[in-house]
Amino acid sequence: MGMSWKLKLLLWATNTFTNIDFKTISAKDFRNFADNRESSLLDGPPISIPKVEDLKISGRHGEIPIRIYTPDNASNAPVIAFYHGGGFVIGNLKSHDKICRRLCKMNNAFVVAVDYRLAPEHKFPAAVEDCYDATKWVSENIATYGGNPDKLIVLGDSAGGNLAAVTAIQARDLGTPKIAAQVLVYPTVDARMLHPSITSNGEGYILTKELMDWFMNHYQQNEADRLNPLMSPLLTEDLSNLPPALVQTAEFDPLRDEGKDYVEHLKAAGNSVQFTNYQGLIHTYFTMPKFLKECMDAQKEIQEFIRKL
Repeated sequence: MGMSWKLKLLLWATNTFTNIDFKTISAKDFRNFADNRESSLLDGPPISIPKVEDLKISGRHGEIPIRIYTPDNASNAPVIAFYHGGGFVIGNLKSHDKICRRLCKMNNAFVVAVDYRLAPEHKFPAAVEDCYDATKWVSENIATYGGNPDKLIVLGDSAGGNLAAVTAIQARDLGTPKIAAQVLVYPTVDARMLHPSITSNGEGYILTKELMDWFMNHYQQNEADRLNPLMSPLLTEDLSNLPPALVQTAEFDPLRDEGKDYVEHLKAAGNSVQFTNYQGLIHTYFTMPKFLKECMDAQKEIQEFIRKL
């Protein structure tokens, strides 16, 4: 169907007026840039929900900040453990607050957003450990809020999709927590960065190959980490007996092909997988539901997937 004129215009403006040198910019400076670029053009005002509560829970390395979003009907509600994107370097509870509110409202679900530690201050596997520890806490404690731990879904976008996939694998291997489903929105699942779309979509679409390298170089302790299945879940030797998955990718995303490859590996291992490659869209569409109808279609697909569970 091609790319819409609105998205072409957005990309032109972004590429014309954004000038960042990833050879010199620090993580701190890039976070400041990212924190100040929110646009009401892409998403509307925050959706009102009954309750939003910030907590700090205990993880293996200390406290982990989380934010709990309570739905209108909190009795026996499904639960979404949410991990934000941002290349393991940027992003926080604030950056994805609107997304979490929408997930809470649309799915009448508790959403527990995890503010995992970021690189380069906390390199791999810090984010992996925080997300697993927080998800285990959710499973053990959400019933006191009214949520149903048997309806626990892990969900994330981009780097968060990586963390959702890895958390699901760890939960299987460790026998806890019980996860009902996984939703992976344009996930990064192969840190080797070898798939064709890394190059074909590697410039001009907001997420670039240069930026991905910058993210990974901050996240990894060494090059060998990229071969670790906890960083590259596509390299997991055994992908059988995992929760049902919904995987979304985008036509003009550098991560498109590795997401599709992961889907094929999940299916080959006998898992139930629903897969959509959204035509005409780019990485970050999850953060712009107001901007394009197709972005909201992706949100509605998640809603229907969770409803069927």
